[in-house]
Order: sequence, then structure tokens, then C-alpha cells
Amino acid sequence: MRVITDMENKRLLSIDIFRGLTVILMTIVNNPGDWGHIYAPLEHAEWHGYTLTDLVFPSFLFIVGISTVLSKPSEDQLLKSCKRAFRIFLLGLSLSFFSKIKVGDYTLVARLLAMALATVAFLGDYPLRRQFWVAVAAFVLLIGLCFSGLTDFEHVRIPGVLQRIAVVYLLVSLLHAYTSLRIQVGVFIGSLVGYWALMHFVEVPGIGAANLEVNRNLAAWLDNYLLEGHLWATSKTWDPEGILSTLPAVATGLAGLFAGRYLQSSPKASVLFATGVIALAAGTIWGWYFPINKALWTSSYVLVAAGWDLLLLGVLQATVISGTMADRYWKPVLIFGMNPMLVFFFSGIIPRVLGMIKIGDEGLTSWIYSQGIEPLFADKMNASLAGALIYVLIWGAILFFFDARKRYYKV
Repeated sequence: MRVITDMENKRLLSIDIFRGLTVILMTIVNNPGDWGHIYAPLEHAEWHGYTLTDLVFPSFLFIVGISTVLSKPSEDQLLKSCKRAFRIFLLGLSLSFFSKIKVGDYTLVARLLAMALATVAFLGDYPLRRQFWVAVAAFVLLIGLCFSGLTDFEHVRIPGVLQRIAVVYLLVSLLHAYTSLRIQVGVFIGSLVGYWALMHFVEVPGIGAANLEVNRNLAAWLDNYLLEGHLWATSKTWDPEGILSTLPAVATGLAGLFAGRYLQSSPKASVLFATGVIALAAGTIWGWYFPINKALWTSSYVLVAAGWDLLLLGVLQATVISGTMADRYWKPVLIFGMNPMLVFFFSGIIPRVLGMIKIGDEGLTSWIYSQGIEPLFADKMNASLAGALIYVLIWGAILFFFDARKRYYKV
């Protein structure tokens, strides 16, 4: 058995804390008490520009890159990477299918059974090759249903957050396993510059000159051309996790990969800080010409987000001294970082299930908020934030329960 050194332990704890902070912020952002009353930093930028909320998703991809380097190599690396990517993708696709399952009076039961099956199939621990083939079969089935012509499934959203994480993870893990650092750097630079060139110089069919306008840019055209009817419900004609913008998202994962390689040496917080400042400056300057935009995942956005991630990583490297200290002061955060997929998947299911349970004209979640939380606050913004924080506390209790029993769910 390999002994984990103090440096390795500190490195792993830093990543778990980083991941935990990101999961907590994601939970707050995705679960306000009232969507009509949200503090500005907890909302996405309307188009160009960014807020604190816009830094959540790239942080996940950055962590994916770091974790790829720090994970133990496997003889079945290709099979392992493909299996994991399929399972992450399918967890996201299962969430898209949830609201499309309709069985009359038994709809809630059918949806719960479908999600229970997805949990066992895609979070269950059983032999690697069986996991892979189960995932392949499920992928073929669900994508087949999307294009089957069945009315209930003709508008299932195929792209998504977990789906993008899956694709980025697969590409980054394969690049890490089978290519040199020089090639990885080339892919990083090529994806950023190539995406900038595509978005600035390629005409948009049926529209005209290249542009970065909502619903009229090249990325939106490609999404609608290839996945018409299976896109983000809010826009219907383009997707923030669409096809073309996945190209620079891979660069975000590679930025994490480079950070992970550095963490394998004798990392210094000062180097992480300096690199973070350089990335922030470069992204900000590039943003004058290629605006920082989360929905388009612009190249400038990649650099700015990576800059902030490196700064946070530097803070953690400088402050996390030992496992004892981490358990004492960071435990409430660590439990989120050690079971992220559980939170991600079920925090998408629980509000939907509770919303289907009606009390009068309100779903159970809305009723609890309107009757039990909102009346306690004079300011609706504070009430909405309190609703999100209470949801985080509930998840904290759930995760403490699993942590006490050493139950951690991986894909």
C-alpha cells in the first residue's frame, strides 16, 4: 500500500475544499427561495460580462483537470475514462428526461422509479466492464428516445452542465494519458485562438457577418442546426452548453490539468497567485476585443475564470496546513467536496419532486418558503437568500450522515 505523504495529503485536501466551496456556491445559486428576488452576484450576467455565479461552472471543469492528473493511473485507462464520461453524461441526461416522463396519475411514482434506476445504474459500484456496457446501452436508449418521434421526448434537452463536464473530462483525460505536455499546450492555445477566429471571421449561414449577438452567432446557429428541439428550454434555439462552445471549455479543463501537474511538484502559493494574476490580466485585456461571456464560453472568459481559480487554489495551498486542521475548520466544506455528484444529481431531483407535491395551488417547496421562511424577513432578497442557505444546511446534514458512514459516491 502506498503511503500518502504530508504534501500529498495537503494537496488532496486543498482540492476537496476547492470542490466543496464550488458545490456549495452552486447549491446556493441554483436554489434561491424566490427566483424573482436574487442578489446580483448570485445571478448570471445577462450577456457580456460576468458575476460570481458565472465562475461556478468553469471551476468544476478546472477541478476536473486537476483531478485527472492526481488520480491513480489505470491499466484500463481508456475503458475507465469512457465509462466515467458516459455515466456523467447520462446523469445529466436523466435530469433532462425527468419532467418528460408522464404516466397519468402515476407520473410521480414513474419519475421516482426512473431516477432510482439511474442512481443504481450510473452511481452504483459494480464491475468496470459491466458499468461501461450498461452506460453504453443506456446512452443508445435515451438518445434513441430523443429522436424517436415520440411526442413526450421530442424536446428533451441533450446538452447540459453534466453533459459538458462529461465531454471535457473524456477529452482531457485522454490527452493526459496519451499525449505529451507540448501537444496539450498546443491544444489549449489552439482551442482558444481557433474559437476566437471562428466566432469573429466565419459568416453565420442565413444571417450574415460573424457576430456575438444573442441567438444570431455561429455557436447558436450550429446548436439549432444539429440539435433543433433539444436545446435549453429558456432559449429553444441555442444552448449555453452547446456544441461549438465546448471547444474552449476543453481549454478550461486543460488549465486545470496544467495546475494539477504543478501541484504534483513542490507547489508554492506565490506561483499560483502570480499565474492567476497573469491569467486574469490576459483574459481582461482579451475581453476588450472578445468579450467575456459565459453563455458563449469565450476565450477571454476561459482565462479570467482560470485566473480566479488559481488565486483560490493559491489561498488554499497557503492556508491548509494539515489534515487535523482541515477536519477542524473545513469539515462542513469538505463533506460537499467529497460527495459532489450526489449533491449535483439529487439537488436537481429533489426540488422537482417537491414541486409536484401540491398544497393548494403551490408546490411543497414554494409553500414551505411562502409560509415558513419569507414571513420572517422584511426584505424579500434576504428571504430568498435564506431559503437557499437553508437548503445548503439540509444538504450538509445529509452529507454528514454519509460521511460518518464513509459513503462516497463516484462515477
